[in-house]
Amino acid sequence: MAVSPFESRVFRGLFHDAEAGQLFADSAELRAMLIVEGALAKVQGGLGLIPETSAQAIHRASLEIQLDPGGLAAETGQSAVMVPALVKAFRAAMQAPEHAQYVHWGATSQDIIDTALVLRLRQVVTLLDKRLATTAAALGRLAANHAETPMAARTWAQTATPTSFGAVCAAWGRPLLTHRARLAELRPRLLRVSLAGASGTLSAMGDKGPGVADGLAEALGLDRADGAWHGTRDGIAEFANWCALVAGSLAKMGEDLVLLTQSDTGEVRLGAGGGSSTMPQKQNPVQPSLLVALGRFAAAQQAAISGAMAHRQQRDGVAWMVEWLTLPQLVMATARGLAVAGELAETIAPDPARMAANLDGDGLGLIHAEALSFALAHHMPRPDAQAAVKALCQQALAAGTPLADLARARWPEADLAGVFDPAAQLGQAPAEARAFAQAARDAC
Repeated sequence: MAVSPFESRVFRGLFHDAEAGQLFADSAELRAMLIVEGALAKVQGGLGLIPETSAQAIHRASLEIQLDPGGLAAETGQSAVMVPALVKAFRAAMQAPEHAQYVHWGATSQDIIDTALVLRLRQVVTLLDKRLATTAAALGRLAANHAETPMAARTWAQTATPTSFGAVCAAWGRPLLTHRARLAELRPRLLRVSLAGASGTLSAMGDKGPGVADGLAEALGLDRADGAWHGTRDGIAEFANWCALVAGSLAKMGEDLVLLTQSDTGEVRLGAGGGSSTMPQKQNPVQPSLLVALGRFAAAQQAAISGAMAHRQQRDGVAWMVEWLTLPQLVMATARGLAVAGELAETIAPDPARMAANLDGDGLGLIHAEALSFALAHHMPRPDAQAAVKALCQQALAAGTPLADLARARWPEADLAGVFDPAAQLGQAPAEARAFAQAARDAC
């Protein structure tokens, strides 16, 4: 299998996220599993399920022993999980068979792997939440600073009516605040201990099983699961859905910036652009394009994990493997997207002069057609006003005469003050920009 683009040395500057990547390194996974094994033994010793002296020896060894992930590869290839090889290597490294025999007592591979995953996802959640806050705060500052900077809104890729750049920034940032709230809500459903034994019954631990599960959750700082979740993957799927939502929101921001930085639009300047191998003048919108690509990639990974919810019977290797293949990539795509979006939010600069020029890009002021129709609705029925303005727009295009001149000549008695002034036609855009900016300050 080729190296993942997230880990490729060639693509390191484009896709790689060092902080997220280290949490999914095989050494980090191995370390997390040893922590779980050590904590499990310590709890079991305290409850008298295994000898206390053995529990202490196992817990101490779990913190001290270093195992080579590569040494587990061959057996993992046969067993499809690394825990059998891990337990064998850990017992051998302890060099105390009288204690090592109690390693992994009554647990199953999935308990260790899933709980170790959750320990790493706890760090992931903290990282992603911090980046969400940073990006939202930067967008909030942009929104506040440009609440009344007029620009053309576009619908169906066509000029529509005036809006403000601050309102555009608010539209990028509001979902990020919502995603932070969603993350806080799903956190306890994700960060749960898994300890259910071979078939989800915890039978090997007898009547002490529930106490061990509670103690392990407390020792690791995780929530207690209501029951076995070996084959019930809604917590993982919910988190995957959340990641895809975040990446999708960032992709919307990226799409907008790709269009706003087009050579023939030029309403936003990027802090940095990409070069061309043959065209010296090019400043390609690499970072916005990366946000779009990561959003589309995340959607594909989310679909795979949603499919893996069809987890057969009590435990299913197929669905579990799909999670292993996709969840790390999805998390790293989300983390990388947030890092890029945060940098963009700090470095992009709007060009108010270009925005003003594009408001009247046709030289005829047709962007004010809707405002004119509503102003005329005070003097005639709204359908008549709309039909009259539509006809006048056609006349303006045919004659090359500004809409404002034609309107004032045809309806000299109408009060058209402010109709053709973009600053007077921003509607709620400034208020929405300021409301978001305040919400970002309060939340971040």
